[in-house]
Amino acid sequence: MELCFHDLKKNYGSKQALRGISVSLREGVYGLLGPNGAGKSTLMNILTGNLHASSGYISLDGEDVRAMGTRYQARIGYLPQQQCYYPGFTAEQFLYYIAALRGMKKPDASRRIDELLDHVGLSDVRRKRLSGFSGGMRQRLLFAQAVLADPDILVLDEPSAGLDPKQRIQLRNLVGELARDKIVLFSTHVVSDVAYIGRRFLFLSDGALIRDGSYAELTKPLAGKVWELRVPPEQLEAASCFGTLCAQSRAGEDFLLRVLSDTRPPFPAENVTPSLEDVYLDCFGG
Repeated sequence: MELCFHDLKKNYGSKQALRGISVSLREGVYGLLGPNGAGKSTLMNILTGNLHASSGYISLDGEDVRAMGTRYQARIGYLPQQQCYYPGFTAEQFLYYIAALRGMKKPDASRRIDELLDHVGLSDVRRKRLSGFSGGMRQRLLFAQAVLADPDILVLDEPSAGLDPKQRIQLRNLVGELARDKIVLFSTHVVSDVAYIGRRFLFLSDGALIRDGSYAELTKPLAGKVWELRVPPEQLEAASCFGTLCAQSRAGEDFLLRVLSDTRPPFPAENVTPSLEDVYLDCFGG
């Protein structure tokens, strides 16, 4: 299976939201990373058919998805950033409603709903109205609806929003398991949520694809440029301004800093292994 973006552009009047995105995706998880306004949501909305591109197109296995119509829509699952649900429905009713819209047969829907409610930890509240759900519970339910029809392409926009650390790890593991035979586009501001399961990472800035590669490919250029500094309080301000500050914490009476710099800082420092968060900060600043 191959999903291709062909010189995809999107304009809103004089503003160019996408500037010619061209990339090919196969089975696996793809982290879509970038600051607000980078074009991530625009790209996902074009992929799901909620927006039309100004020029360029998307193909699935060589066929233009616009020509595929409902055949293409049937192969996509989507978790939007905005939580959309019916507060009067129970969790079970909501998923049966989505299954009906998907054209699923009731026995298949029933089996799948039981399975997914268990996977996302909502079996015990399946008959509770959504108006009484917390934000994290609703987010898990919306993830369940996205994968309900076992889509080939899964588009996740900030899927871990509102989840506690344990739930985020469970979601991450579930996405990694599902991605064996699916293309998963995973947009997030929490880099660690996708760092461990991503096959490739797409960095967008101002509508353009500025970096694209695996974890190893993206972190390799930063080898020898990430430093760990231990400084006393009186040197904190000077040390924080040397290069890009990636992290700061207390270490007894001192401060422990993680700094991205091409040159060795003039403080006690040692090289450390680069991470995907360091790559993000190298792209977009500290």
